[in-house]
Amino acid sequence: MKLSLGPVLFFWPREQLIKFYQQMAEQPLDIIYLGETVCAKRRELNFSAWLGLARELQQSTQAQVVLSSLSLIEANSELSSLKRLCDNGEFMVEANDMAAVQFLAERKLGFVGGPALNIYSARALREFIDCGLQRWVPPVEYSAQMLQQTLTQLDSLGRARPEVEVFAYGHLPLAYSARCFTARAENRPKDQCEFCCVQYPEGISLASQEGQPLFTINGIQTLSAEVHNLLPDYSSLASHGVDIARLSPRAQQMPQVIEGWQQVRQGQLPPLAVQGCNGYWHGRPGMLSVKEAGLC
Repeated sequence: MKLSLGPVLFFWPREQLIKFYQQMAEQPLDIIYLGETVCAKRRELNFSAWLGLARELQQSTQAQVVLSSLSLIEANSELSSLKRLCDNGEFMVEANDMAAVQFLAERKLGFVGGPALNIYSARALREFIDCGLQRWVPPVEYSAQMLQQTLTQLDSLGRARPEVEVFAYGHLPLAYSARCFTARAENRPKDQCEFCCVQYPEGISLASQEGQPLFTINGIQTLSAEVHNLLPDYSSLASHGVDIARLSPRAQQMPQVIEGWQQVRQGQLPPLAVQGCNGYWHGRPGMLSVKEAGLC
């Protein structure tokens, strides 16, 4: 199974981003996704800078470099930037919005279908394949059973399976909104946010009135409170048709996270349990943790 590094979901300063990817270039990764997927106002790296970083990574690592698009398009200026992304001429694009799918299909370019596309059936997946989808990242709430059923139905429809990439580690991206929750938490209007989310390298934890961790706020994005981790389910991933495990970047200890997955890839037995949640994969509420792989 391949390992991929998803796009950074949080707003980090330019120096932190550059240092992070220099570190990631040394890791045993097969695919690296680059680009801003959450908020168009986050411009520590503009398109030219992302493209330059992609070229540097392509030269310094054997990993495939993919450029990721925004998940929520809100303005004509963002459409113009999206067109530039789709027309980059060098790197595959991860489409996280239907506008990206349309631009890439018009150009007859193969693409990665990101989790924000919300593809929930084999017939829908077939339509995207006809548009050029070559790799599919199912919605994060997909269970192993749902994935197996979708792929089996796709076979019955006479379509070759795309590569399947599952979100396997990190805070789960659950929803997007036109409202910026981080700005609201600081009593700022969205248009005058002053990029306050840069102060929260892993978002803001949100608890219920009873004190239970519930969500993580990240600008316009709502994430899971717990870190989703499917490392105990490594064997189940492979047996259900998963080709790639996606690890979502965190501000701390990513090399150690990658090393844990690499050791299992090389034959070490996966742990029976890890800190975090994996309920969705087992058809349970996502915030739950199934303590032993396969117990559900």
